[in-house]
Amino acid sequence: MKSTGQKTEEIDQIQEEEVVTADVQLNPENMDIDEKKSQIYSPSNRLKHAGYIKYVSLVILTIQNAALGLSMRYARTREVVMFSPAAAVLMAEFVKLLICIVLVIKELGNLKKGIWSMYTTVILNIKDTLRVSVPSFLYVVQNNLLYVSASNLDAATYQVTYQLKLLTTAFFAVIVLKRKLQRWQWCALGLLAGGVALVQLSSGAKESKKTPNIQEQSKVIGFSAALAACFISGFAGIYFEKVLKESDISVWMRNVQLSLLSLPFATITYLIKDSMKDLLVVGTLLVIGSIFLYGYVPKKKEPRTSLSV
Repeated sequence: MKSTGQKTEEIDQIQEEEVVTADVQLNPENMDIDEKKSQIYSPSNRLKHAGYIKYVSLVILTIQNAALGLSMRYARTREVVMFSPAAAVLMAEFVKLLICIVLVIKELGNLKKGIWSMYTTVILNIKDTLRVSVPSFLYVVQNNLLYVSASNLDAATYQVTYQLKLLTTAFFAVIVLKRKLQRWQWCALGLLAGGVALVQLSSGAKESKKTPNIQEQSKVIGFSAALAACFISGFAGIYFEKVLKESDISVWMRNVQLSLLSLPFATITYLIKDSMKDLLVVGTLLVIGSIFLYGYVPKKKEPRTSLSV
């Protein structure tokens, strides 16, 4: 049997807990920090937050894809001095590299950790970095092909045709990653291919508009460039996804590797395209190369003796 003093203590304790609970409900600021965090980061709140981010990202991606096609078409047909597509690709890779470096530094917390992490991951682990050279090269080729396509197709036709990258990505996902698609997914891809074909047939009946910068536009060249870009995009995307899954390196660090390796390819592409405008430059390079080649004397192999190892 509990004594009267023990019962009194229990009643006082219960009343104290009720007062604390009521105070927390009326004044949330008095809640413990850990309790606040547990409510904020509860599974239900995290799911709501993830769903919100998913839909916002989808809207932003849709706007970005639509704006990209329209802006590329406008940039290639306006009545001004035309820029070099290869130079635009080079600058895009440079800006992307800077953005990814900033994001890596922000992800790791400070500048010193970010620089050291990039040095150890990109420079010291050079073999792993070279794995990304394949999609780096392919993305440079793809971006240059997109400018060719945008120069020869109207904005709507270009935008619809480039959606074939969904078909090529699914194709390489089945082959490389061994994914299995459902029946309705195959039907959707078939409808996509049929829709693109109808768009091409309808655009072929329209007359191409001539501008001072582009005197003659070729639907065949535009569609071929877009189709090649779709296949390159599909393979490069699946290859890059495979590289991401096989390591624990963050996406931003992988993009630093990707952009860093893309810069030499984009620079070479720009120099080749720019030099082709001047026959003088190409001829000079050929003459210099022929001189070095003519003066080259291969080393004679030393005769092997019984004492040589």
